[in-house]
Amino acid sequence: MVRSALMPVAAVAALALIGCVRGEQASQSADSTARNLTLAPTESTAALKDVPARSTEAAKTAPEKKQPVKKPAPPKPAPLMLAAGTRVPLTASDTISTRHAKAGDSFSAMVSEDVRDATGRVVIPAGARVSGTITAADPAPNPNSAGKIELAVSNVTVRGVSYAIDASVVAKDTVMKGRGVTGADAAKVGAGAAAGAILGKLIGKNSKGTVIGGVAGAAAGAAAARASRDIDVVIPKGAAITIKLNAPLTVKTA
Repeated sequence: MVRSALMPVAAVAALALIGCVRGEQASQSADSTARNLTLAPTESTAALKDVPARSTEAAKTAPEKKQPVKKPAPPKPAPLMLAAGTRVPLTASDTISTRHAKAGDSFSAMVSEDVRDATGRVVIPAGARVSGTITAADPAPNPNSAGKIELAVSNVTVRGVSYAIDASVVAKDTVMKGRGVTGADAAKVGAGAAAGAILGKLIGKNSKGTVIGGVAGAAAGAAAARASRDIDVVIPKGAAITIKLNAPLTVKTA
């Protein structure tokens, strides 16, 4: 009787013990879960599913291309100009003589020294070529007369470029040069001799008078030839020639 009465008590006790064990295990499991949650890191480096990982470096912006700075074009130098009235010294490139030259022939000369403008810039450098035309070439008919040789300039070449030039020849070095005995001079001598011979024959009535008259006539003819022989006007090679501008001259810069 006692035994049967104790059995339910034992069963209840066993059940209570089992319940305590299970409660303790549940408590331990809860404590473990809490401890694990406490120790878990606040951030995780694991990539979230379907979410791209963020780059740890900031995106670098592409450098802006600098627009090239255009330098202002340098100012063009002012044209070179010589005022009207400027004198230009030249030297003759070749000998010009009235014995051979005639109106319409061309001639050339070289600028003998730099020609500068009012600011000192060289407009026409030494060595520049000047060309022109002979407008008159008349020898002197005798030593007591004056022949003439006239020149006109038309162009000047500066740094390879030819420019029309309005200028006058205001000075030139010339020499007078006799031609010597020419055919015309010989004809004058012969004419004088013939005239003297005729005069001697008329006066002397013999050959001796004719000879004397001929000699005298020849001498007179030679004197006449010398007095009337042509004298050439010559501009020697290298002679100085000066021209003056009648109008301003403008040339390009170098």
